[in-house]
Amino acid sequence: MQLITWNVQWCRGIDGRVDPARIARTALDMATFDVLCLQEVAVGFASLAGSRGEDQMVELANALPGYVSIFGTATDLPDGAGGRSLFGNAVFTRLPVSQVFRHVLPWPADSSGPSMQRMALEVVVETTSGPLRVISTHLEYYSPLQRMAQVEALRQLHEEACGHARAARPDTEETGTPFSPAHRPASAMVCGDFNFEPHHLEHARITAPFSGEPAFCDAWEVAHPGVTHASTVGVHENSLPECCFDFVFLTQDLVPRVRRVEVNSATEASDHQPVLVELG
Repeated sequence: MQLITWNVQWCRGIDGRVDPARIARTALDMATFDVLCLQEVAVGFASLAGSRGEDQMVELANALPGYVSIFGTATDLPDGAGGRSLFGNAVFTRLPVSQVFRHVLPWPADSSGPSMQRMALEVVVETTSGPLRVISTHLEYYSPLQRMAQVEALRQLHEEACGHARAARPDTEETGTPFSPAHRPASAMVCGDFNFEPHHLEHARITAPFSGEPAFCDAWEVAHPGVTHASTVGVHENSLPECCFDFVFLTQDLVPRVRRVEVNSATEASDHQPVLVELG
C-alpha cells in the first residue's frame, strides 16, 4: 500500500499559479498511490491568491479517475455571491471505503495571532491486510495553545476508535440504516501538516504511550532511524526556514510493514513537499 500526504496550498505552486491538475500529476508521478491525503484544498475561495474560485475537489477528481474523493470542510464562509467558500482536507483513494468521519478539532480562544478552524478527516479503507483508519489533518500554525489542544484531540479520537474496535456490536444494529454495523479499527495512519517540528513538544506528545491503546510512531523515524527528517517546507520558498512540518504517524502494529518513506524535494507545485509512505 502506498500513501502520499501533501499540503497543497490551495493547489498554488511556487510560480504563483493555481493548478489542481498539476497536483494530481505530481502525485501520480511519485507513485501509483492507493491513498492521497491533501491539506489546504479550496472550493469557491476566489479571495485566495491565484484562485479564480474554482472547485478544486472537482478538478482534482477529474484528474484522478478511478479514485473516490472525500472532502472535509474546516472553514465554511459566504463567498459574497450567494454561495459558500470552503477550505479543508481531502482524501482520494482507490481502496473500498467503509466509513467516513469528519472531526472538528478544538479551537480555544487565543488573541496572540491569527488562527482558523481546523479539522481531521478520517476515512476507513479496506486493505488486503484488513480495515485501516486514514486521517488527513492540518493543525494550527500560529498558536501553540491551539495546536497542542488539537494534538490532544487526535489522541482522544484514537482512544475512542480503539474502544470501538474492542467493543462488541449490539444485536439491534440494522444493515442499511444509520445504525448499520461498521468496523472502526485500531490500526491508523495520521497524516498531514502538523505545523510542529520533530523536536517540539507536540511531536513528543502525539507519539507518547497510551494506557492500553497502540501508540503512534513517526514513519520517517521508523524508516530512517537516527537520520534527520527531510525538510518539507522552505525548500523552494525562501521566506520560510527549511524544516519538517509534514508527517505520517502510524500505529505500532503497522511499524513492521513500513518499507519506504520518501520526501519529494524536487517539486515546486506547492510551498510544501509531499511525503510518500509505502507499507508491505
